Amino acid sequence: MSLTDQVSAGPLAGLRVIEMDAIGPVPMLGTMLADFGADVVRIARAGGAWGEMAQGGPALHRSRRRLELDLKSPAGQAQLLQLIAGADALIEGFRPGVMERLGLGPAVCHAANPALVYGRMTGWGQSGPRAAQAGHDINYLALTGVLDMIGPADRPVAPLNLAADYAGGAMMLAFGLLAALLHARRTGQGQVVDAAMTDGVVALSNLFRFYAQTAQWQPGREANLLDGGAPFYACYPCADGRFVAVGCIEPQFFAQLMTGLGLDHDPATQHDPAGWPALRARIAAAFLTRPRDDWARQFAQGDACVTPVLTLEESRHDPHNLARSAHVEHEGYWQAAPAPHLSQTPGRVTPRAEVGFADLLAEWSRGQERLRPSAGHH
Repeated sequence: MSLTDQVSAGPLAGLRVIEMDAIGPVPMLGTMLADFGADVVRIARAGGAWGEMAQGGPALHRSRRRLELDLKSPAGQAQLLQLIAGADALIEGFRPGVMERLGLGPAVCHAANPALVYGRMTGWGQSGPRAAQAGHDINYLALTGVLDMIGPADRPVAPLNLAADYAGGAMMLAFGLLAALLHARRTGQGQVVDAAMTDGVVALSNLFRFYAQTAQWQPGREANLLDGGAPFYACYPCADGRFVAVGCIEPQFFAQLMTGLGLDHDPATQHDPAGWPALRARIAAAFLTRPRDDWARQFAQGDACVTPVLTLEESRHDPHNLARSAHVEHEGYWQAAPAPHLSQTPGRVTPRAEVGFADLLAEWSRGQERLRPSAGHH
């Protein structure tokens, strides 16, 4: 069974996407699209600086095919344009101007395929004084003001590369790409999606930008409700050195926490910051009396909002994650299963494969179900 046949039942079946080889959010998005049935072809460059494993290997290159082209040669550029003529979308993560210098910028691609959705993923965006600069997740978080809000009181801490690369980048480009594809389907008109990680992080942090302009939020880290300042929204070490996470914001949930810890409390004082240091000390002392897993069992039922802080390996064996089939073993590695869950056309992981240019061009030239405008749409 070909890869196209395997994904034909997916909700994105019929969608053809060209993915320019990259690291970070672009392959993350390629995986999301491919897991849900899109025919994604990753255009790889021979002798690239990043090896397959450094780029994510089986985790971020699954469920799609790989085609190697020499895009520095006129022949390779012409081949890609032939494929673009039959594609619905292209996604790339180069610095601004790179695709144009290859002769594959939006104007050239839209001349070959006016309905093409051209997705561009960068940290700083296609315009602005920093557009041409290098950067990584930590830099994009820093410039948006979000990094200043994350971490202990004495220093900011970057939350891996989850917030800018993947949430502000891949997820925002996914939304923009699919929105533009719906427009193209109705009108036959493609467009450029300029997804900047900085823009995405600003959008994700909109609630806290509002709070910061009110008396509800205090300057500094570990000083507020959701940044570790509140003793009922924080992590605590246990007797064995492992941690539990506490998130009982609502009074009825906070009451269950205090009862479970054997502590008395005055509900009226829960949200009084003046009493937080003393309350934190009492809660911390209680959690230090027993190991983490004892507390996990203690709070397994009910709504105290107390959970063990699991390692990645432990999380794979957690009963809830097992029940949700949150992980899948693929190519010898445990990976995240496709998400979210769709009731009729769920995502599925399929093998990676190589494809030749002639075979792919012939396949994409044949009439198949396409995400193109219906007859009569202009």
